[in-house]
Amino acid sequence: MNGRGRVVGWEGRLRLAYGGLHPDRTRDLVQRYGDAGRVVARIGSGAVDVPSRVREAVAVPADVRLGELAALGFWACFRGGEGYPQVLGGYPDAPDVLFGRGGWPSLPGVAVVGTRRCTTYGRRVAEGYGQAIAAAGWTLISGLARGVDGAAHTATVAAGGAGVAVLGCGLDVAYPPEHRELAGRLVAGGGAVVSEYPTGTPPEGWRFPPRNRIISGLAGAVVVVEAGVKGGALITAGTALAQGVAVFAVPGDVDREVSRGCNLLIRDGAHPVLDPADLIEEIALVMGPPPVEASGRVAESGGAAGPRSPIVAVLVAHGPQTLDDLAARTEMPVPRLLAELIQLETDGTISTDGAVYSSRT
Repeated sequence: MNGRGRVVGWEGRLRLAYGGLHPDRTRDLVQRYGDAGRVVARIGSGAVDVPSRVREAVAVPADVRLGELAALGFWACFRGGEGYPQVLGGYPDAPDVLFGRGGWPSLPGVAVVGTRRCTTYGRRVAEGYGQAIAAAGWTLISGLARGVDGAAHTATVAAGGAGVAVLGCGLDVAYPPEHRELAGRLVAGGGAVVSEYPTGTPPEGWRFPPRNRIISGLAGAVVVVEAGVKGGALITAGTALAQGVAVFAVPGDVDREVSRGCNLLIRDGAHPVLDPADLIEEIALVMGPPPVEASGRVAESGGAAGPRSPIVAVLVAHGPQTLDDLAARTEMPVPRLLAELIQLETDGTISTDGAVYSSRT
């Protein structure tokens, strides 16, 4: 702290995250006062009206919080810093702090979401998609909820794939309780369980809608298996569209409530997907060829940065391009464009000279 009690840098950011406020309010307070440290100082002085539990939570020193996380086997990463997924950090409403358990697999991934009250058909489709995504080598992202989310993640880990679960509660809170083991299997399989909420945060209903922007923000494509006209799956589809992420939906009976949301998405422009093979083919058009080829061999150029990447196609067809040129020609959202450029440069597929990108092919 400085002489006036202001908390600076990551310490203030971590302490504010432990307040567990609604993400919109946290963002509004930071914009009003300039940074997280000033917000923490004003909460401590009583200048910002918050429940007493929030005031008590943000008063705990940041190094104490880090020790608590380490003791539980958890970690925290800060937007713009080491370990924070770049594909998510480019969105204006991305969480400033993410808490996690496990390790980040390859991103962006494929989000599979749907209703908690799925039909037997919906569960079977979700399982088939989870297996196909694992076999293709993509990361499956979901919310670990009952129904479609849990079915997709269960099938992914059973097939040896990696997944990321985004929670609407603290990492130490098992919700739903029956998915505690599934969360452990995700971590053991090279995936992660993450949340913007600190340990001890209960699964209150209002916390779940904001987490859907994280699910879609980590993804290059969102697949809705079954959904009514209201609920988290449709919120995730909405955040995906706002972020420029492609949305796919599984068509269903027109008179079935859990298919109505998907059918409306398709009517309004979402891509219909009919079976696992169709899903992989359609997603490859958006994200590039799968990291693992149909033969089981790892693709040489890997994932979204493969030879069918629209970035490479533009560079081959039009020669060296600036970031603005690529954004205009590929029509890709800038966060995903930047993530793919980094992967392509790492793979040696492209080169950079200042702000100009060129193909090596």
